[in-house]
Amino acid sequence: MRRVVLAASWPALGAALLEGCAVGPRFKPPATPASAQGPFVSAMPPEQSAPAPLPPLWWRLYSDPVLDGLVRQALTQNQDLKAAAANLAYAQALLEEARAGRFPSTDLTASGPVYARSTLQALSSGMSAKAASTVYTAGLTASYQVDLFGRIRRGIQAARANAEATQAAEDVVRVTVAGQTASAYADICGFGEQIDVARRSLDLVQQTYDLTVTERDAGALSDFDLAREGVILAQAKAAIPPLEGQRRAALFTLAALIGRTPAQVPAEAAACRSPPRITRPLPVGDGAALLKRRPDVREAERNLAAATFRIGVAAADLYPTISIGGAVSNAATTVGGLGNTAAASYSIGPLLNWSFPNILVARARIHEAGAQASGALASFDGVVLTALGDTEKALSTYGAELDHHLALADASKNADEALRLADVQFKAGAASFLDLITAEQTAVAADQALAQSDQTISDDQVAVFQALGGGWEGAPTVAAPRIPGA
Repeated sequence: MRRVVLAASWPALGAALLEGCAVGPRFKPPATPASAQGPFVSAMPPEQSAPAPLPPLWWRLYSDPVLDGLVRQALTQNQDLKAAAANLAYAQALLEEARAGRFPSTDLTASGPVYARSTLQALSSGMSAKAASTVYTAGLTASYQVDLFGRIRRGIQAARANAEATQAAEDVVRVTVAGQTASAYADICGFGEQIDVARRSLDLVQQTYDLTVTERDAGALSDFDLAREGVILAQAKAAIPPLEGQRRAALFTLAALIGRTPAQVPAEAAACRSPPRITRPLPVGDGAALLKRRPDVREAERNLAAATFRIGVAAADLYPTISIGGAVSNAATTVGGLGNTAAASYSIGPLLNWSFPNILVARARIHEAGAQASGALASFDGVVLTALGDTEKALSTYGAELDHHLALADASKNADEALRLADVQFKAGAASFLDLITAEQTAVAADQALAQSDQTISDDQVAVFQALGGGWEGAPTVAAPRIPGA
């Protein structure tokens, strides 16, 4: 990858003026790998994915009004988003503080009445040397720092980049919240479907068990056959409670994501019994669009910019600080006398401050800032690679699960047909009871595996959308919580 220049230089005063009166390196956005600009390596067949760009509100592709409403609630009520909004407000306040350095600072002082004695004043007036009087004073001072070497400018640039990085971090939270909300809803619906399948399987096994009891009582089957069918019945019953527990956990997770307590689980979400699915090809775009969209990449790039500008802030300490200041003051023995301009004193002029004896401290701070910028550059490269890797893994996992689901659908269809035939043959005396039990176990397992795959596909779809970094564009603004009494 092409690197930004991180080594600070120490140009002479004339060179600093030619560079726009701002020392330190200029920031240049780092380049991303050229191999990451094209289609994804894990591109799926046209019937599964499309090169079209990801829509901002990707969850609307499911055409599920319940899901749409839940994500909208999460994007306004989620507590992590509110904390991110507070972090953004803090970063923006730091930017305001940095910008304030462009303006002069003023100091207004006043004192009195002060009991004072002046020997010189007493002698000149022929009074006793012990003469004393009450004195009132007032003064106004103002100073303006000339940003000759860009200390203030670089500070503003660093604060602005930091605020932009914090804005990107808030967008990262939006992407995460939207994805987690859709995933929790998919789990609720998926576990609901698995519970329904498990209950249908239980009804089927219960019918077979009742038939076994009848056949045993008639002497056609043994107690061993009844015990063997009892095991299958118990296993069918045992499969339901864990699914119900996982479904309740998903409901509680969803409640927290939309800013509610567990007692306030949305009834419309709890009623879902089938996971949402997108039947048309997923719009995934390409690598170039991914890196532009992912807010964590933008956050890392802005953090690198802020760290680069801080090198200039540190480098400015190698040069003197020049300020223009002025002051006006007056003193009088009465409050009304302060208005007498004849007794007022004025001063104005430049002030030069250069901590030359501590030049090694300034150089050490430049090295510190350079090391932090180098770390930020490495972090940026890592985030880019992670973004690409996350997307490729999500696409690969989703494509593999689609193939898995097709095979499971065929297996479930064949298993149901085999059970039907086994039941017909058993009742006709052409098949053994063991054949019936085997066919029954196979059908139950195939139906459960297919229902689990339905949920996995929904989760994998959401994982693809989250890896693509969508969901923050056009999201509503979230206000930081107000402190009571503040």
